[in-house]
Amino acid sequence: MSHSRRPILILLFITFLRLGATSFGGPAMVAYIRRMVVEQKGWLDDETFRAGVALCQVIPGATAIQMAAYVGLRTQGVTGAAVTYIGFALPAFLIIMFLSALYFRTYNFPIAVSLFSGLQAIIVAMVANAAISFGISYLKLWRDFAVAFFAAGMFIFGTSPFLVILLAAFIGFIIYKDQPIQHRPIAPTETPRTTIPLLLILSAVAIGFILLFLLQRDLFDMAALMFRIDLFAFGGGFAALPLMLHEVVDVRSWMDYQTFMNGIVLGQITPGPIVITAAFVGYMMYGPIGGIVATLGIFLPSFLLVIGTVPYYDRLSSSPGFNRAVNGILCSFVGLLASVTFHFATNMQWDISHAAIAVVAFIALIFKVDILWVILIGAIISVLLL
Repeated sequence: MSHSRRPILILLFITFLRLGATSFGGPAMVAYIRRMVVEQKGWLDDETFRAGVALCQVIPGATAIQMAAYVGLRTQGVTGAAVTYIGFALPAFLIIMFLSALYFRTYNFPIAVSLFSGLQAIIVAMVANAAISFGISYLKLWRDFAVAFFAAGMFIFGTSPFLVILLAAFIGFIIYKDQPIQHRPIAPTETPRTTIPLLLILSAVAIGFILLFLLQRDLFDMAALMFRIDLFAFGGGFAALPLMLHEVVDVRSWMDYQTFMNGIVLGQITPGPIVITAAFVGYMMYGPIGGIVATLGIFLPSFLLVIGTVPYYDRLSSSPGFNRAVNGILCSFVGLLASVTFHFATNMQWDISHAAIAVVAFIALIFKVDILWVILIGAIISVLLL
């Protein structure tokens, strides 16, 4: 890659700010990033970009926003990664904070009750669709199905998802011994130096956590929880939902199922990664400062993992043990998403109208209708019918 093609930082920021403001649809966002970075701008070649996609799929965190950081890292080092990451996340953060403030003031209004009642039915369809599409991607052999059923059973009976994921990694390490490793594209030889910047950022994060612990213990607990959720979110942003649901609703009772589902609705109509739902949780708990702290907590691990693992990509992607463990984790997420579908469905008040909305939304999603259209049309129908 020639140095003349490297963009200046402000151009990187503006490009990813625009992408972040218009990127809906989960993993489909990676395709938008590729079109912009590889085809239109020529900042990275296709081989380098594909190496990044492979890496971001095997480390935990939201894949699309990690790809934003990867592009920044490859073009302008750690500073570039920070610029692209912040640019990509900023629109989602600002929009979800505005929507959370609006929700906080209006959720008892009859029109808002009807709106969210219908949209919750769509969220059940959406999580069910995610479970099926994850299943099609990751469940090929009887062993894969066994891990998925094991995870779903453990989750339905109240086991901590963090424990389920660790067990799935261990089971994957054992049962996939005879499975060949997928050959992933080799990363380019020109690797940015990240060790010193990474240590500086880690030090700043540690100081931030210590200050929160000393000054505001409640905010510290929430930040630490969000940080841990992102560290375990193998398989992208959707993987964070079962973890967040379990910790926020079941373990800590910070909010009920309905409110949490409304947070997912707001996360879906916001561009960018669905983990931005964390900002809604933070806002509902502690107002704007809670939204900011929860957002930092949920986004920092993804960023640190990208800049920390890119230099070791080759070793990571060719490690049989690591790949076997990740295989087990990805299969377990199919089970976790299936159990979340079950939880959401059993916590809803169903009638003919809600069932019809859920079924039509599910069919639309199966046929790859953009999630934004499904939610917008569902919102209009909810206000008119419910």
